[in-house]
Amino acid sequence: MPAIHKILIANRGEIACRIQRTAQALGYRTVAVFSDADADAPHVQMADQAVRIGPAPVQQSYLNIPAILDAAHRSGADAVHPGYGFLSENAEFARVCEQAGLTFVGPSVEAIELMGSKRLSKIAMLDAGVPCIAGYQGSAQDDATLLREAERIGYPLMIKASAGGGGRGMRLVHSASELPAQLRTARSEALNGFGNDELILEQALIEPRHVEIQLFGDQHGHLIYLGERDCSVQRRHQKVIEEAPCPVMTTELRQAMGEAALKAGRAVNYVGAGTVEFLLDARGVFYFLEMNTRLQVEHPVTELITGLDLVAWQLQIAEGQPLPLTQDQVQLNGHAMEVRLYAEDPAQDFLPQTGRIQAWEPAKQHGARIDHGLREGQSISPFYDPMLGKLIAHGATREEARRKLLRAVQDTVLLGVHSNQRLLAQLLQHPQFIEGKFSTAFIAGHFSDHPCLRPHSPSAEELAVATLLFYQRSTQVHRAPLSGWRNNAGVPLHYRLGLDEQNWNTQLIAGAQGRFQVQTADRTLELNVIDCTPRAITVEIDGVRQRRAYRLEAEHIWLFTQPGNLRLEDRTHAVIDSQTTVSSGTLKAPMDGAIVDVLVSEGSPVSKGQLLVVLEAMKMEHPLKAGIDGVLKRVQVKVGDQVKNRQVLLQVE
Repeated sequence: MPAIHKILIANRGEIACRIQRTAQALGYRTVAVFSDADADAPHVQMADQAVRIGPAPVQQSYLNIPAILDAAHRSGADAVHPGYGFLSENAEFARVCEQAGLTFVGPSVEAIELMGSKRLSKIAMLDAGVPCIAGYQGSAQDDATLLREAERIGYPLMIKASAGGGGRGMRLVHSASELPAQLRTARSEALNGFGNDELILEQALIEPRHVEIQLFGDQHGHLIYLGERDCSVQRRHQKVIEEAPCPVMTTELRQAMGEAALKAGRAVNYVGAGTVEFLLDARGVFYFLEMNTRLQVEHPVTELITGLDLVAWQLQIAEGQPLPLTQDQVQLNGHAMEVRLYAEDPAQDFLPQTGRIQAWEPAKQHGARIDHGLREGQSISPFYDPMLGKLIAHGATREEARRKLLRAVQDTVLLGVHSNQRLLAQLLQHPQFIEGKFSTAFIAGHFSDHPCLRPHSPSAEELAVATLLFYQRSTQVHRAPLSGWRNNAGVPLHYRLGLDEQNWNTQLIAGAQGRFQVQTADRTLELNVIDCTPRAITVEIDGVRQRRAYRLEAEHIWLFTQPGNLRLEDRTHAVIDSQTTVSSGTLKAPMDGAIVDVLVSEGSPVSKGQLLVVLEAMKMEHPLKAGIDGVLKRVQVKVGDQVKNRQVLLQVE
């Protein structure tokens, strides 16, 4: 194989930054590609060269194979690293890279093609003697066949997009009556997400663990595994927490799963980084789930317990070098744990969030690693996956790793868009998670109605700090700290702070030397301002000193609440709206996105809860339903329209 000199990373965000860090450290030149939405993104700024490949939608940019090949040609790149997602498991992309004389940093076209199909890969694994779940993986895809096969398999069962991943095109079905509608939705998501609507059916295992084996193969026929990762804490089949090693793993079970993974790899002469995923039941019996022919999102936990750089291994193997270690030389040390930080609002059924990042201050502490591609001022668009980054920690024991990771989650400041940060902290503190007693049903079973999934109601301390900062703004003194201010002692100032439909009244009395008194509905707090800048305030509240990051923008404040962010509005001088409605006949877009289906027409009757429109955003479909009974008065969108957050879609009267 020819030596690699310049690598084009056919991806974006945190993984593009991650690959560049290793590539540049090893002396390679790097080329970034970007869409119009990512023109100023960190992965672009980090690269030696960058090439625009199209407009924001993925089909016109990060999935645009001719544009990416042209970028490689124009920049003089001689290798392409696909990262994960997008074209990373696209066999045609690997094929045209090879035809263009580019080194594809990944496995062979044949391996990608076979393992990229859940249907064909399962057939191959059965032939190779790898344990598999009972199901249907035939070529006949008509509803009648799938309904008949579902009866044979029995309920509950899983529908899975054959070409899918990340929970898209995947549905749990409990009864035959649900199946037709779920097949329709799964096909639609699969076609939109992967360009292939082929499905398989599998018996649903109840509350298994999701355990995966990291494989690596070279071009000389050597294949090894680098331990396992437990990825059981999931929401809607998307991983939320990953760790290595698995808390219930034994030496015997690790060897058995490792040997099964090697069988899978040998069946396709595997080269490069790959992951064989298994479901592990309570009896210790495991079943093949799928094989991912790329670097995994969760690869850092394996890196931390092995001390290896898996991206460096990928590049070395792509150049034709042999594996750096044999199986006997692989050592696992300590424990590592990772969480995925998403731009989504758990209080709105995990609705993906768009907006501008007002503040981003990753936690800085020993034992924590944060992989991201973010910068302050960056816009989070509706066009891509809502994952913002990953927080990872390593410790000598599982408990040490968990404790370090919890601190990193609590101390990382993200303001401007809602995230799952509060949920992550609560997951890491749950007693069963601490004990390692969990399955893929953990979140559904323990967090279906958890307080962290409801809107955050500000505490008296948070209201007091927000009131103080709004007072700062009203004085228009930004250069000096609050501690230098004076006011007429004993004269109260009244504030009304708002969040959505709620309002809180507060009262502030300013004293000398940065001392204030703030009264809320149920408490009176004494505040002593130690320091205040446009980014953070250090304040002593009832004798306890604390630092809080914040951003003020007109009448709004984003306040860090450790963890998570709180957005409050100063409504002191706003006109009070006395009209409130329980439900509305106006359906608005909950976020930026594209209309993929309109199921009603003007003049038709609708009932409360009826599905009206399907919106696609951040690679997922979101059903939008009627809020009231009535008649459809006006439809203002059609399939294919790009819509903005809060844009009116239709009206019912």
